[in-house]
Amino acid sequence: MDAYVIEMENIVKTFGEVKAITDGQFTLKEGEIHSLIGENGAGKSTMMKSLYGMYDIDSGIIKIRGDLMGHITPKIAIEKGIGMVHQEFMLVNDLTVLENIILGFEPKKGITIDFEKARGSIGQYIDQYKMDIQLNKKINQISVGEAQRVEIIKILTRGANVIILDEPTAVLTPQETKQLFKILKNLKADGKSIVFISHKLNEVMEISDRISVMRQSKYIGTVNKNETSQSELAKMMIGREVFLNIEKASAKTGETVLDVKDVWVSGEKEISKIKGVSLQVKAGEIVGLAGIDGNGQSELIEAITGLREVEKGEILLEGKNITGKSPGKIRSIGLTHIPEDRNVRGLNRTMSIEDNLAAAKIEDVQFSKWALIKKKAIHKYAVGLADTFDIRPRNPQSLTAALSGGNAQKVVVAREVAMNGKLLVASQPTRGVDIGAIESIRTILQDVKLKGLGVLLVSADLEEILSLSDRIVVMHEGKISGEAIASETDEEKLGLLMMGGADLSSSKSGGDLD
Repeated sequence: MDAYVIEMENIVKTFGEVKAITDGQFTLKEGEIHSLIGENGAGKSTMMKSLYGMYDIDSGIIKIRGDLMGHITPKIAIEKGIGMVHQEFMLVNDLTVLENIILGFEPKKGITIDFEKARGSIGQYIDQYKMDIQLNKKINQISVGEAQRVEIIKILTRGANVIILDEPTAVLTPQETKQLFKILKNLKADGKSIVFISHKLNEVMEISDRISVMRQSKYIGTVNKNETSQSELAKMMIGREVFLNIEKASAKTGETVLDVKDVWVSGEKEISKIKGVSLQVKAGEIVGLAGIDGNGQSELIEAITGLREVEKGEILLEGKNITGKSPGKIRSIGLTHIPEDRNVRGLNRTMSIEDNLAAAKIEDVQFSKWALIKKKAIHKYAVGLADTFDIRPRNPQSLTAALSGGNAQKVVVAREVAMNGKLLVASQPTRGVDIGAIESIRTILQDVKLKGLGVLLVSADLEEILSLSDRIVVMHEGKISGEAIASETDEEKLGLLMMGGADLSSSKSGGDLD
């Protein structure tokens, strides 16, 4: 029997009435990459945060190198050789890379910090694992990928032999992901043991030795990578077969429904976050808007939907100038919007499913008359949408606060699609939802296109952009860095554009995309 570095048995963890883990099992061998996968809310991050000492388990057994652990804190975990890189990096923006790495563990020379000694010891890790980081730069001056490498170096300098990575590729370009995988393979070759938490099955299949699956807070099973497939893993995750590769119908484009002309938009800090962006979306096509988060996609969508002021330029919807108009007025002209944060702008979580579904049409004579709400009509309408869009539970009077992420998102999608607009702006439509909901939402977007709507799709998931879009526009530092026909490009080329590289598309089509 293999000796395990980590053993977690019969783990139970609750938060009030929420059962985060009801049956958690996990083992980790020396020198392996073991992926932990599951839908959102399955309990995988809670399992690893319990191992790292961020949460106390209610019951169960945790052993580190055979030692039975009682109460674990992050300090104890670090002393035991465990390090964790969280989704949100724990770095101080105004300090240098070097200062962040040694923070709290500064080598001393008398009463002062021995920076030269620190550089020497950190340099060994940089060379050994080919990390490529610049010690003198401040955190706010480096890329997301480099910040992640800083986090890995930081836990290595604290003696980590077990490295937990929570959704490490969520904010990386394909090139940065490849670089990360090279680093992980080097770490594995050096005997390090790695836990890789992810929902990207293609990456899990590429990097793992073993894969463990959780579903609805319970352990489902562990498989060897070379004895399984993406479809089998997806089935383990949700209990049925899943088809994420939606067959894409050819675009039959009509008139231009959205025309963005040389638009400039301010950001929270920058005078001009968006700098002279022009793009078009035609009826019957999906235009994907790709880019690393923070390069202006959110601000551009806010400008189009009336949520942010336009400095100059103009935006036309169905030939009508909507620049500077209110969100309500823009919606009345034919724009519908799935916002990137459903909880902030998509839903009122204190209201019922049916109230959220009818919110955009509440002034229609169908649902109200002389300030009186027609409750029966709203209920009937909501029942129909819940059936059509598979919103669970089927009871439309349930509060949206009680819904899973996937079902909450389906409420937003159902409301917006049912508006029968001319343009659907879909911002991160599958972010934070489970695989089953991803399958459903992607199918809906294809159906919307086939009905002749124009769709502007914003997604950080390049696989989603490529599988759904007819044309793809890439943003970098507030400008369009390039464009491509989806069938003539790939993740590698898009990744270069996302980092500001040359436009690698072989041809251009479908609009004036300057």
